[in-house]
Amino acid sequence: MTIAIVILAMLGYLLIATEHITHINKSTVAMFLGVLGWILYMCVGTDFVYRMHGQEFTDFLAGAPYSVTAAKQFIARHVFIHHAAFLCSIVLYLLGSMAIVDVLSDNGCFDYITTFLRVRSTNRILTGTVCVTFLLSANFDNLTTAVLMLTILHRLVANERQRLYLGACVVIAACCGGCFTVIGDATSLMVWTKGAVTATAFSTKLILPAVVATAIPAYLIRQALPETIDIQRRTVVFRGDDSHMPLWQQLVMLFVGIGGLWFVPSFHRITLLPPFLGTLCVLGVLWVLNELFNRTSIRTEQPLQVPGTDRRLHYEVLQVILFFIGVSLVVSVLVEIGAMDAASRWLNEYIHDAYVLSVALGLISAVLDNVCLVMSAINIFDVAPATEGMSLYEQMFVQNGSYWNLVILSGAIGGCLLPIGNTAGLAFLRSEETTIWWYIRHITGKVVMGWIAGMLVYFFIDMVL
Repeated sequence: MTIAIVILAMLGYLLIATEHITHINKSTVAMFLGVLGWILYMCVGTDFVYRMHGQEFTDFLAGAPYSVTAAKQFIARHVFIHHAAFLCSIVLYLLGSMAIVDVLSDNGCFDYITTFLRVRSTNRILTGTVCVTFLLSANFDNLTTAVLMLTILHRLVANERQRLYLGACVVIAACCGGCFTVIGDATSLMVWTKGAVTATAFSTKLILPAVVATAIPAYLIRQALPETIDIQRRTVVFRGDDSHMPLWQQLVMLFVGIGGLWFVPSFHRITLLPPFLGTLCVLGVLWVLNELFNRTSIRTEQPLQVPGTDRRLHYEVLQVILFFIGVSLVVSVLVEIGAMDAASRWLNEYIHDAYVLSVALGLISAVLDNVCLVMSAINIFDVAPATEGMSLYEQMFVQNGSYWNLVILSGAIGGCLLPIGNTAGLAFLRSEETTIWWYIRHITGKVVMGWIAGMLVYFFIDMVL
């Protein structure tokens, strides 16, 4: 049954990687695969339970005669519930973050970005787009940031070719910006929640490589653009009535939303409670401010939401959350059948180099969604306790070891080699209705240059620190 579940997972990963060919939604594949994997495990889970949880299962039986029902009860209460709790904590964080972005967007807190980027100078609009995307993705997930910025570019840039290059910069900046903070991406959030990294050490080592991996492709893309950008005519934003939230109120809400998310790592360190509780706390404060600042509109029953607002952000993020749930279920099954332990032993014997592993991971991430690869890579190895006399290779797997940083960095940048390697890239393909071939011809080579430079910078930082 171990072989059957592994083959099932590989076939599912293949369908996920070929979504652009089969047109089968990868979220559907991941959800079905995860549920089917746990059903198979439940049917023949006794052997796996004795192998992976022998002592715990023996204590659970406590002298009672063994039965199939008892084995299933142990799996449900002690095996599955452990993975479900971890998964739910990540999903609740993503939902809370999405709700924060939704409240800020509905109150026009991101309108200043459109005003800031409304310039004809290519250098200014490219630099502004990359910097804003990079900073926003450090707080929100890369898909949310990418969809937001691609929507803004649609309102600003009239020329389709120019918008394609700027949109590619958005994808790169969103992925690289999300990888250097523990709250910027679901995979980095998982590494942090697992206890493999601490927030400060993680950002300290990855911020400069992420900046370099973003700046070099952006500079190379700049060479393909003219000196000025074709900007669309300015339109008036209408929010359902003649009122408009004052700028100071928008800034207050933006500060609470983004500043609150930055406080989440400190909240987790102080209270030791799951990060999603800190996110829900920020959301609660933000909602109170929303009620206070919009009390006039609420009393007069005027709409607070822009008529005809593009709701793609909700649809895209919900799909990503479902995809994340499905992949997590698949990975948890592979952990429980011992497949990850077998992979760990093989890699330790034949590869034995975290840098080689991370580069290979990045290359595969270009084809297979980086969430699948990074999540699998995270669960192959456990966080090793720091002891004296450890080899350099073993030190890479302790808390804040190089392996965890390299996995996130290579997964994020390698996922940008092709637009199908990350959710932001897929949003770019659908938004601009372009092709993978265009991306390969004009963007992939530039991403490779940024990846190489970013890895060299990380190697230097790793040697120094």
